[in-house]
Amino acid sequence: MAKANIRKIAVWVEETRIEMGREIAPPTRKAVAVAVIANPFAGTYADDLSDLIDIGAELGGLLGERCVSALGIAPAQAQSYGKAAMVGENGELEHAAAILHPKLGAPLRAAVEKGAALVPSSKKMGGPGQVLDVPLGHKDAAYVRSHFDGIEVRLNDSPRANEIMVAVAVTDSGRPLPRVGGLSHEDAEGRDGLR
Repeated sequence: MAKANIRKIAVWVEETRIEMGREIAPPTRKAVAVAVIANPFAGTYADDLSDLIDIGAELGGLLGERCVSALGIAPAQAQSYGKAAMVGENGELEHAAAILHPKLGAPLRAAVEKGAALVPSSKKMGGPGQVLDVPLGHKDAAYVRSHFDGIEVRLNDSPRANEIMVAVAVTDSGRPLPRVGGLSHEDAEGRDGLR
């Protein structure tokens, strides 16, 4: 099993306390954890991307656990999640897909306890200082509209040409002041990943 060659990890929490002049109590909080890794396939084409798939499994658990820890919550208290990757110029978009899709989800779900819904994702090519958007959705019920959201990540030195920047985000709440209707977090059953 391939291991990620991690150059750096960054973790931070965004906490919204006031929105439109209204106090948000408790505040809405989003945590994001980013790993900047060497791309083992930079500058080359390979049919077999198994090494990146295995690295995705490693990072799903590592980054998910870092987010839960940063929020200071029990895994079951996590409400939404998301994932994203940005590949440096000597890589290809499929390298991001290999990290994000086949195996990253299961260890992320374990880190947030359950996770019946699909993990929203995005991927792009980019360079140092470019913004990567991490989409968010309710971890157990995709129809919970109050949790359709996102968070930006940006590192001034990442990703370099031969690197991939991988991000996982976890929240303990939905958007501040949600009022567009739909299924509520409290009414979500989490059986089919939709409701």
